[in-house]
Amino acid sequence: MLRRSFLFTPALLAQIRVEVSLVNVPFTVRDSNGAWITDLNPSDFEVFEDGIPQKISFFSRAADSPLTIAILADTSGSQDDFIRDHRRDIRHFLSTVMTPRDQSLLVCFSDTIRLVSPPGKQPDKLDEDLKSYQKRRNIKDYPRLGEKEIYENASAVYDGIVETARYLGSLTGRRAIILLSDGEDNTSARNLYDAVEALQEFGVTLFSLRYSELRKNTWSARNKYGRATMTRLSLESGGLDFDASASDDLRNEFRLIATMLRATYDLAYTSSESERDGVFRKIRIRAKRPGLTTRHKTGYYARP
Repeated sequence: MLRRSFLFTPALLAQIRVEVSLVNVPFTVRDSNGAWITDLNPSDFEVFEDGIPQKISFFSRAADSPLTIAILADTSGSQDDFIRDHRRDIRHFLSTVMTPRDQSLLVCFSDTIRLVSPPGKQPDKLDEDLKSYQKRRNIKDYPRLGEKEIYENASAVYDGIVETARYLGSLTGRRAIILLSDGEDNTSARNLYDAVEALQEFGVTLFSLRYSELRKNTWSARNKYGRATMTRLSLESGGLDFDASASDDLRNEFRLIATMLRATYDLAYTSSESERDGVFRKIRIRAKRPGLTTRHKTGYYARP
């Protein structure tokens, strides 16, 4: 992502800001057996932008940086029961992955995007807020994220992702979105590419838990569209995509997400290409040690 202020070390989060444009890239590393590797150093990696080597300006491991997780819940008609059935899994996940310095928040969307539970609340309180919101009581009391739009339908997936990513961009530390939806957007002012760009710009990793409502166990064109959407969003941001349609218990999926978050590195570099021409720039992080593979966002748009 491109940002004019960057926080160099957790100890100096509130003290030092450097006015340069840095590209921030959260990433993970696994060995040939699929095990997460968490003890590497900056010298163990090479970074390329459009094939050109870049100099690493900042590097940290998961243990060095606070984590901010946004639960982004699709509360439209097709997803309401799915969210309700898995509130316990969400609460358990947050209770196990969060440390005292981490924070979580809850955003719900259907035909509006609302900040239902702001950062700083405990998992139990976030669960209570979600339960209350699903009862559709006093919805207008929850702050709206983004501009007021006239929505004709009830599933603004792309707008929900864009506004949540922007909100996370104002917060410190590593950033992740857990999206619970079918991915079947039918009303957003934005599109898939806007959502991908927002995730990449603000350094947000998206994990999607997809529940597709099938008729007679048959995939419709709309179902396939939603599946492709959530897979693409997760891939482009460096996250993971899960099919939650056939599962009554999402603890295994949440456990894998938690493991990946604990194994995340962060690095930043100043791009050798100073021109902000709006062109997409492809990022590649290569581990020097044989047999290791990295996972990260595919790149970013160099917006002015």
